[in-house]
Amino acid sequence: MDDGIPETPQDWGPFGRPIFEDPAARALARVGVIDIGSNSVRLVVFDGAARSPAYFFNEKVMAGLGAGMDQTGRLNPQGRTRALAAIRRFTTLARGMGIAPLTAVATAAVRVAEDGEEFRHEIESETGQKIHVIDGEEEARLSAQGVLLGWPEGEGLVCDIGGSSMELARIADGRVWERASTPLGPLRLETMKGGRKRRDREIMLVMEGLCEKIPRHERLYLVGGSWRAIARLDMVRRDYPLSVLHDYRMTPTSIRETLDWIAGQDLEELRQRARLSMARISLVPTAGEVLRRLLSSFRIREVVTSGYGIREGLLYEQMPHRLRSRDPLIEAARFSQMTSARIPGFGRILHTFIAPLFGRPKGDPRWIRAACLLHDVNWRAHPDYRAEVCFDSATRGNLSGIDHHGRVYLGLALAHRYRNARPGDRFEPLLGLISDAQVKEAEILGKAMRFGAMFSFANPEGMGSFRYRPKKGVLELRLPPASAALYGEVAAARLASLAQAMGVETKVTYTRE
Repeated sequence: MDDGIPETPQDWGPFGRPIFEDPAARALARVGVIDIGSNSVRLVVFDGAARSPAYFFNEKVMAGLGAGMDQTGRLNPQGRTRALAAIRRFTTLARGMGIAPLTAVATAAVRVAEDGEEFRHEIESETGQKIHVIDGEEEARLSAQGVLLGWPEGEGLVCDIGGSSMELARIADGRVWERASTPLGPLRLETMKGGRKRRDREIMLVMEGLCEKIPRHERLYLVGGSWRAIARLDMVRRDYPLSVLHDYRMTPTSIRETLDWIAGQDLEELRQRARLSMARISLVPTAGEVLRRLLSSFRIREVVTSGYGIREGLLYEQMPHRLRSRDPLIEAARFSQMTSARIPGFGRILHTFIAPLFGRPKGDPRWIRAACLLHDVNWRAHPDYRAEVCFDSATRGNLSGIDHHGRVYLGLALAHRYRNARPGDRFEPLLGLISDAQVKEAEILGKAMRFGAMFSFANPEGMGSFRYRPKKGVLELRLPPASAALYGEVAAARLASLAQAMGVETKVTYTRE
């Protein structure tokens, strides 16, 4: 398939050819999006050239446009003032960044309110920014596309909850299928007349209708601030060691236990512990009522928290298919290598060198490829702290296409790239997220990269090869004449450390080629 990149005779192996020089990818270097929701107004500026979105700028204002709209039928007056001020600021910032005009979408509150069209005209006349008021099904589609941005192979239901509405869509085979929009936003539900009893009946009836439109699936992806707040509180209750919300996984049982636990807690105390705004946590109890019914109605068994939604869906909308189909983890790692490594391109060579050690890896083979690409991107860190910086950047960094197990595995491997010992006591709780076998394999991977890096400067293309015979317990290093001089005292010590981690003997063979 023609993807706009000149053909070269070079074999890129499992990584595929680089895509950064593709004009379509370069066009995504700065993509600005304004999302005008019922509860918040946000500007995000992406660097999307690496396929995995990086947040060049991200600012949110909790305007509350939809507050009280169920009674008045109109946008909240204070919310209008705050939202307009925020959009003035955002459009001014965009001009300063040289990325105007932005893509701006308005969702449930603006599309439903009596004065929604009036507010749209006001924004456009005062700022010059075009506002696209999208319908509910389009909102569902874009949110689902945001999930596909993070999980290209994702399958299941995507539920996006805002202040005034809740959208549901099904994804499979890289596409968005059935989708629907409902009025089950917690901001709206909280102000309904009739109290809890009326609210429960409304939620039940809407869910029954959704079940007729959207096929059931065991997996549910949660999008939206109220869902993320519940996931954050689940982390607090469980004392979960990693604070990254993207790809945080829960079971329906855990969610119900958390919702029951929240009901018995002081919301202000919880807000502080979970680092949530009062505007956000105040909606959690009502959002929890919706989530309980959603889980039971669709017989959900696995719940995945998505850090991506409608804004990332708008970025995905601008990506050509050849970029959408790329692995977000590998492309982000390769982009980081290109911009930060001392020797861009060596990661692929390093992977070829160490691959014989990992015939049947305990982790995802993609984690090993990503580690090789990232093995040297933190070289500017102080030598005493490189291992810690590597561990932090993998476990807490902005990565997609990798789950929490993979983050810990990758972080541990990169830490061992710079230090024989583990990175430190404060990281020990995270190691419980992966198996003992994966902990050992990550150590071996790190030490293999540490040894392979000894050949990176002088002769990367002819660095020799490994021959691993696990049944005999022998690791043979085969060195050509051009690399023989590189195998000095330090290299020998690193090879011995690798062999010790593997529990094998070493053999060094000098070849004629």
